[in-house]
Amino acid sequence: MSPIHLLDAANRGVAAQRDAEEAAIHRLLEQFRAIKIPLSEAVAIAEHLHDGSRTADVSFEITGRSVYRVRTARNEQIWENVIDANTGSVAEKEISSSLRELDREDLSNIVAMKSVKQELSDAVRIAEKAGEGSALAGGLMKQDGKLNFVVVIASGDRLKEVMLEPPRVGRQGANRH
Repeated sequence: MSPIHLLDAANRGVAAQRDAEEAAIHRLLEQFRAIKIPLSEAVAIAEHLHDGSRTADVSFEITGRSVYRVRTARNEQIWENVIDANTGSVAEKEISSSLRELDREDLSNIVAMKSVKQELSDAVRIAEKAGEGSALAGGLMKQDGKLNFVVVIASGDRLKEVMLEPPRVGRQGANRH
């Protein structure tokens, strides 16, 4: 095959991959628009299962049915719950683990939650307003050494990523008002 034919084949492959990604996003958005439970309610349901827990991350998924996968934490304990996006009920058996079982990146994000005043639900509300849409995923992550909430918003036929730098807890651990 000549270099030109190879380049044409590579371009067709890239275009096909882009088309497949766009089709997958379209299907995801279609399913997301049809659900009854907003992300913020799924977060509240999961946090209510373990009093005093905080949501570390949440994502909308289609696993035969539309669900939210919500990971909450309190002290040394982590819980992962799957919440049905249409009924708000717990859809699968809870997975419970300790901080010691997490990989380094997840552990770092969970530990970093302790230095943040803002809750993920607050970040979701702000991101939905800024992104002019509805949240379908969110979490706390470090990027370039900075801690940010990252929230994915469904807005029209697109997904938008909104990054918010959360206020930090004061040095003594007290919230400043």
